[in-house]
Amino acid sequence: MTSALTAVYHFFVHQLALELQETLKDSPVRLMLSQLGRALYFPNGVVAQSVEALKQATVHNATVGIAQRNKDLVCLPEITIQLPGLTNTEICAYAPTAGVPELRQAWAKQIQAKNPLLKDVPSSLPIVTGGITHGVSLAADLFADEGDTVILPELFWGNYRLIFEMRRKAVLRTYPLFDGTGLNVNGLEAVCRGTAAEKLVILLNFPHNPTGYSPTTAEAHALADLLLDLAHGGKRIVAMIDDAYFGLFYEKRLFTQSLFSLLAGLHDNILAVKLDGATKEELGWGLRIGFLTYGAGSLTPDQYGALEKKTMAAIRSSVSSCCRVSQSLLIHAMQNPAYHKDKAKFSSLLKERYVAVKKLLKQKNTDILSPLPFNSGFFLTFHCNGLDAERIRRLLLERHGIGTVAVSPNLLRVAYSNLDTAALEDFFSRLYSTAEALIKG
Repeated sequence: MTSALTAVYHFFVHQLALELQETLKDSPVRLMLSQLGRALYFPNGVVAQSVEALKQATVHNATVGIAQRNKDLVCLPEITIQLPGLTNTEICAYAPTAGVPELRQAWAKQIQAKNPLLKDVPSSLPIVTGGITHGVSLAADLFADEGDTVILPELFWGNYRLIFEMRRKAVLRTYPLFDGTGLNVNGLEAVCRGTAAEKLVILLNFPHNPTGYSPTTAEAHALADLLLDLAHGGKRIVAMIDDAYFGLFYEKRLFTQSLFSLLAGLHDNILAVKLDGATKEELGWGLRIGFLTYGAGSLTPDQYGALEKKTMAAIRSSVSSCCRVSQSLLIHAMQNPAYHKDKAKFSSLLKERYVAVKKLLKQKNTDILSPLPFNSGFFLTFHCNGLDAERIRRLLLERHGIGTVAVSPNLLRVAYSNLDTAALEDFFSRLYSTAEALIKG
């Protein structure tokens, strides 16, 4: 870079961003950041100064634009009366940009407990996001540029297209998810090796939406081995791991830890980004609480801190901070003695529905609707042989009052998680009779 260009660069890039770049200079992660990711910095403005004041302003604090009376936050009683177990601060105060520290620490412990392979593997403290979608969007802002390659299976959650292709102008490249009845690791390898780009953003979502598939232990390790080999060969890999349905595994051979546990710290050229949250794991559908956690080979605490500040900048410049009352509710829930027992009941309920669905599908064995492999999560997806999935969807809705989702011209997704076990037989009876009637014309 010439001296003139350097001067222009320094003029447009804030000094704080340059300091963060300097902290990351010896890590391949610096080269994985998007242009926006490189430029982001957390300003020493109102938020930073108010955090400092919370620690030292022992007499008066005139930083944050809030109202207090006798050192207690002023809240409308019409709001607080609905939540008698929470203080005014827990309900109405601004949350720190990266999330309430107590919740971040509790979620980090939960990640460790669920993923024993992460023992002694350094990672960042989880950062609170406004749901998992927000976390994916933040990761895209930080690591995906216009023209960058984002690799994901042909079947994927439609919001990925909006986030990566529409918002970030990245190029999506896909591979068939299945090779017969198992995960198509060879298909992923072919796309990765067939891509000239040095940086690859690889999106991994298991249990998978829309199919409800999770890899076996052998498949998970084969996937990790592939990414390690690519990293050894010089590819810089941002592995985004969407764990929205994590924990809902129904078969014995499945890999029941997050792929993050295999990829975090695996190689300097691999940055693992874990995206999870309360939406499904804690049954907190509308709480909109997610988490973003980084894991990379040989990153120092200061370098993790730099990534955290850049992520905080992305949060600050979009939603400012995430909902405080949702975080407070989740903290209290996780501290409740019945927490793990109640979650186990929910998992047992979903497995009961899964087992019932498997039994019913064996009885409905036809060539009209072929279920794709599924073993976990909330969903199953049918391949509609010789039928239009949208036509089936409309007929089910208009004639039977039944809702399903047509995810492509020949694929129909069923969220059996949302059906009582007693309702499953009637649901599938109507589904198959509708498809059979269409075939007969």
